[in-house]
Amino acid sequence: MDSINANQPEQNHQDLIGEDAVKKIKDFVGSTPGCFFCTNDGEGGPGDARPMMAQQVDDLGNIWFVSASDSLKNQELAADPTATLYFQGSAHSEFLHIEGVATVLRDRAKLKELWSFTMKTWFTEGEDDPRITLIKFAPTYGYYWDTKHGRAVAGVKMLIGAVIGKTLDDSIEGRLDL
Repeated sequence: MDSINANQPEQNHQDLIGEDAVKKIKDFVGSTPGCFFCTNDGEGGPGDARPMMAQQVDDLGNIWFVSASDSLKNQELAADPTATLYFQGSAHSEFLHIEGVATVLRDRAKLKELWSFTMKTWFTEGEDDPRITLIKFAPTYGYYWDTKHGRAVAGVKMLIGAVIGKTLDDSIEGRLDL
């Protein structure tokens, strides 16, 4: 029996390298900034996964977060800076997995650039809250699954494929090498 990819009449795999990979990350995170930020425990085991909002993707593909200095996440990153991010745009498409190295830092100019009033919910003293740190996540590898033409076209193609008995999947997937 052939795999689903062998039954696919269209190309559905495309690896992205360098600037193309950065563009994919920027576009994806720009429309879906919420992710699970996963750390390690510093002893070779899994740490925790927590929801985080990416604040920015810079021109090098670094993903920026705001975090509390006394958080378990910051403690785990001090012991082991490797981390993994999982983004999901919708129930059936738009998935992104990124591995990389996270650096916890304090940078007043960058914080000013990233700050939004709603962050005061967690940092009650505002931009001057001494607990504020930034996390610069530098991707080293990623993988994405998406649609080529958007959810509506993908849905129509799936319905037509089901009616005519042919795989008409509009998906695209591939590695992200930075």
